[in-house]
Amino acid sequence: MSEATALSLIPPVVVLVLAVVLRRPILSLVIGSFVGLMLIESTSALTSFSTISLSVMTDETIGWLILVCGGFGALIALLVKTGGSMAFGRFAMKFAKGPKSSLLMTFLLGVAIFIDDYLNALTVGSTMKRVTDKFKVSREMLAYVVDSTAAPICVLVPLSTWAVFFGGLLVDNGIAAEGQGIAVYMEAIPYMLYAWLSVIMVVLVIVGIVPVFGPMKKAQLAAEQGVPALAQVDLEEIQTSDEYALKAIEDEFKHADDTGKLYNFVVPILLLVGFTVYFDIDVLMGLLATLAITLPFYAVQKIMPLAEMMEQMIDGFKSMLPAICTVIAAFIFKDVSDQLQLSQYVIENLTPFMTPKLLPAVVFLSMSILAFVTGSSWGIFAVSIPIVMPLAQALNADIPLVIGALLSASAFGSQACFYSDSTVLAAQGSDCNLMSHAITQLPYTLIAAAVTFVGFIWLA
Repeated sequence: MSEATALSLIPPVVVLVLAVVLRRPILSLVIGSFVGLMLIESTSALTSFSTISLSVMTDETIGWLILVCGGFGALIALLVKTGGSMAFGRFAMKFAKGPKSSLLMTFLLGVAIFIDDYLNALTVGSTMKRVTDKFKVSREMLAYVVDSTAAPICVLVPLSTWAVFFGGLLVDNGIAAEGQGIAVYMEAIPYMLYAWLSVIMVVLVIVGIVPVFGPMKKAQLAAEQGVPALAQVDLEEIQTSDEYALKAIEDEFKHADDTGKLYNFVVPILLLVGFTVYFDIDVLMGLLATLAITLPFYAVQKIMPLAEMMEQMIDGFKSMLPAICTVIAAFIFKDVSDQLQLSQYVIENLTPFMTPKLLPAVVFLSMSILAFVTGSSWGIFAVSIPIVMPLAQALNADIPLVIGALLSASAFGSQACFYSDSTVLAAQGSDCNLMSHAITQLPYTLIAAAVTFVGFIWLA
């Protein structure tokens, strides 16, 4: 399209409505993409979809994501099969005495794995779901805690993939001098209000100061009746029973070694974190190095033949395909939204409201909307920073505050959007239905976002 128009809003609305009605995020994203392509050029929509799909599949980021997600699935499958996850569950049971303490353990583990939101979302959920199931905590609540300590924690810690990426963008766009990207990023950390409020909010929910309400309350009540995983069934059609809860746990661990050793879980996880840091916060390199050591580590113990380990890894890779396909569909949809100039339309229509006093709040609001509808937290930041930061400098606005607003919007989009990579992986790691996770956590993310908006007006 030659110019940005209100038509660019139609595909995101279609996706959001269909996702809620159909509860099929991949289908919703594909239909939304087709609608967008029909608006651009109806006669070549199918050809354009094919071209965009091929372009996305050859994108370096998508290739990296497939390898990382599949690799995580392979590692998790090994941890389960060797009994390492079960051993950690037994260990955690010594400290988790009830629903609150099990969720607090989940929260603390999420804070500890601050290096990357993918690493966080997949590791914490898969590690803690058996513990929280024991105390009849819903998988939706588990996924909410995991998601709240994924992107928000990574945003707040300067030693993370988020800090490295955004610090680099600040340098590339002349906001920070060469080598000073992380330093400028750190100046904005106090103003990353959404990330702070999201972390505080989840703690308040866990300890009961903020009550469980709405869809989350419904999920929690069902879990208390014996159904921890609402993942595979409709909430209205569930026949609650303790037998269902037990079967959900038994199916996952029936092939696991019930005599597994704790070190068979702890060693790979520590290697994963250590290698990721060693390779300059490169999760893929950390994962490959971890698998290279974990396989012979298990082989020496004669836990299972190498051929069986390979089979488990392949099965684990397969288990990540729904998450991978959702993110691929989201990338295709983002490409279509870019062609419709959705970001430019939103920014142009909100620019008149960008005064020095309102700029941080308007930046947070507009970028949050874009990050939510496109599912692209990093992409939105990359697109918006060349537009927003020169405007902030021209208005003599507080630069760290504006950067904090941009990062807050990215964190909100990553957590709230039902097809963002972080949300998808938090649901996958927790073995929770994606739409159930998105809908149950949305009220809490919106509360944190509303307070953040007011906070930026007050700080400015």
